[in-house]
Amino acid sequence: MSKKEYLVELLKSRFGTDFLGEESSPANRLFVDLKKQALRPAVKLLLEQDGRYQVGIAYDDRKNQQRFALLHTFAFDGDGLLVALRTFTPEEEPEFDSITPMVPGAGWSEREYRDLLGLNFKGHPNLKRLVLSDDWPEGIYPLRKDVPHDLMPPAAEEVAFRLDQAPAGTSVIPFGPFHSSLHEPAHFSVYVDGEDIKGCEYRGFMTHRGIEKLGQTELTYNDVPFVAERICGICGSVHSTNYAQAVEAAASLKISRRAEFIRVVMLELERLHSHLLWLGVAGHLIGFDTVFMQAWRIREKIMWLAERLTGNRKTYGMVIIGGVRRNITKEKAEDIRRVLQEVEKETLTLEKAIIKDKTIHKRTKGVGYLSKEDAIKWNLVGPVVRARGLDIDVRRDHPYAAYDELKFDVPVVESGDVWGTLVVRLKEIYEAIKIIRQCLDKLAILPEHEPLALELEGPIPAGKQGLS
Repeated sequence: MSKKEYLVELLKSRFGTDFLGEESSPANRLFVDLKKQALRPAVKLLLEQDGRYQVGIAYDDRKNQQRFALLHTFAFDGDGLLVALRTFTPEEEPEFDSITPMVPGAGWSEREYRDLLGLNFKGHPNLKRLVLSDDWPEGIYPLRKDVPHDLMPPAAEEVAFRLDQAPAGTSVIPFGPFHSSLHEPAHFSVYVDGEDIKGCEYRGFMTHRGIEKLGQTELTYNDVPFVAERICGICGSVHSTNYAQAVEAAASLKISRRAEFIRVVMLELERLHSHLLWLGVAGHLIGFDTVFMQAWRIREKIMWLAERLTGNRKTYGMVIIGGVRRNITKEKAEDIRRVLQEVEKETLTLEKAIIKDKTIHKRTKGVGYLSKEDAIKWNLVGPVVRARGLDIDVRRDHPYAAYDELKFDVPVVESGDVWGTLVVRLKEIYEAIKIIRQCLDKLAILPEHEPLALELEGPIPAGKQGLS
């Protein structure tokens, strides 16, 4: 019996009539529909089965079935399985049980949908405003379908953000919303006891642009990838690829292998420039501007390469529903290989300087420590969690695009501090180079007539969902 079959039978037997049904296509995805009173026990059950919580998603389904819907998604990494618990509440009763007491990492998702959809989460320990500005009037929830995308309500008066009570024995250090080390406005109230940080309250979303609302109202399927690339100033392809894969899954659309390899090339080029950017910023923040300048000098080669491949340094515009917009020809492949060789050589030189520098060691080792247990508790992912000793990587554990055909190592470090994160990101630079080279080798032997993009055969049925 597969893990998916086992979970379905377990949920059916445990919840009886509260189990409403399941949708289990494709093979590595499972949607389970439950009555909302079964949500907390079902979450507890999946956690006991070693499910790793990912994110909560809510939406307004009143047009179709007079209800609001909520999904909580879990990854079973050893089985390559993604599971979504899906539950509903009638529009006249917009409330769900909070799972934050069990899953602290769900706290943001629930606060987000309190703001944007007006959903209440019973039992949430601190359901205060997160996304909406302090002067946004109560009772207007932007992601409800009956709220127009261009609504500009009058500002509420005599309102202000109120900090939580600081932990006993700590001082409050305000940081932001404008500071030379911040790359966009955000406010942190840091609770410190001497040199130790005991807590922090965050107030961000100050440049929130309502992209979700535009995606629901003004944009077509294939407009969204181009806007999604602009969510972040560093990572663009990962957002457009994630969205495209979710739509393709919902539409049961299988894209060409050539398009999948090209997507991986762009994702790993993006990883290269992201890690080099991070390395440079880290050097700058600890007062080591030589690292900053050298890392960004190397990164610039990737940026120039991206512009030659796509016409743009950062927002590539390569990914669309059904595939990609541009091919990687033999000439472009040779250009990529040449740049990778230069980047690899120069990064090795920079790495040797970093590894031997005692000042960098002193300013990163033991700093920003987070235990492996807390990393799991807060559902962290990526290099940050791999630097806390947790061996997970979605490319290997839940392979997408062409990652199932590629060989690479997943760097894991046990130190749990900034030094560990630095080491993981450095090692991942070489792994990204290895992956891109494999992709170029595969592209060279694939049939050249393979289509770069396929068209959707028609509209996706209302309510059909995909996980990516």
